[in-house]
Amino acid sequence: MADDKKRLNTLRLIRTENIGPVTFHRLLSRYGTAERALEALPTLSKRGGRTKPLVAFPADEAERELERIEKYGAHLIAFDDPLYPALLRQCDDAPPLITVLGDPQILSRPALGVVGARNASLAGRKMAESLSQKTGAGGYTIVSGLARGIDSAAHQAALDTGTIAVVAGGIDVIYPPENEKLYRAIAEKGAIVAESPFGTEPIARHFPKRNRIISGLSQGVLIVEAALKSGSLITARMALEQNREVFAVPGSPMDPRSGGANAMLKDGAHIVTTADDILHVLRALKLRPLADNKAAPWQPPLPTDTPDNTPEPDTALRHRVMESLSTAPVLVDDLIRSLDVPAAFVLSVLLELELAGRVERQTGNKVNLI
Repeated sequence: MADDKKRLNTLRLIRTENIGPVTFHRLLSRYGTAERALEALPTLSKRGGRTKPLVAFPADEAERELERIEKYGAHLIAFDDPLYPALLRQCDDAPPLITVLGDPQILSRPALGVVGARNASLAGRKMAESLSQKTGAGGYTIVSGLARGIDSAAHQAALDTGTIAVVAGGIDVIYPPENEKLYRAIAEKGAIVAESPFGTEPIARHFPKRNRIISGLSQGVLIVEAALKSGSLITARMALEQNREVFAVPGSPMDPRSGGANAMLKDGAHIVTTADDILHVLRALKLRPLADNKAAPWQPPLPTDTPDNTPEPDTALRHRVMESLSTAPVLVDDLIRSLDVPAAFVLSVLLELELAGRVERQTGNKVNLI
């Protein structure tokens, strides 16, 4: 019963308005439990300037989502669960909850992310198939996004060796629709992963969030055909921020679909012409065995004697923080340095402003006014 209540409160907290993964983890670090964080939301949001106190996601709606997930045959895995993948947990913006359809154990296997153009050429798709099949045979699960083109080719080639599809919508929403057969095959032989609530239709802003999970699950990310401005390059940059290896297949400078991969090669990505180019780098990483990671799971913050022992910033500092921010994203570290006050005070103000809906957080530890 205690575990059920904890899971319900965790779901309520991350589903509450204005709370994303980073805000969730800051709240949990500050209050120790999701239950205590939920209780603090009205006060924190009011400090941040919200007229009406922030109301937590209703318990009955959270219970309905849990029931729908269970009925669908999927698993809801929290970040402090032993089944939660160790590599993904290391990311600052790791999803507090992921829904998994299929085998959750596969999430902890060494993996390679494979991304690329939706309108991939025949040669590009064949390259993705060959590299995915051979890297899979070499002991690595292939992670991709179930999109058309390169993603589909990579998944299809790795069905027998292990593949994970990270989707932008809910676990039950198959997108694109023509990949339903592939979706079913992956769910049977590997795993489908979603961060969005059950039943969510994917929209544009969901895809960058999905991309960080692809790279977060992987030891490295391979780009096969990607334009200079594409989601694949966003995934590659997220991989670099997460300290992952980045690989790219070179392409013709005359083909716009190769512009992104060629640009990453100029920036230092590993050049790939055969699967051995990937396996050589990944095997040299010598990561700690996953069994060791599982033996030392996430530990919650130590409980405190008071509901919140974080010093409360004064009104003057709140004004200074607001004056320093604009609609252009700024690094939180730069903001702290410019204000020349203890980081804990600035982070506390930002937390309040986020909950009030006045500030939003961007990837790369950046914030901006809304």
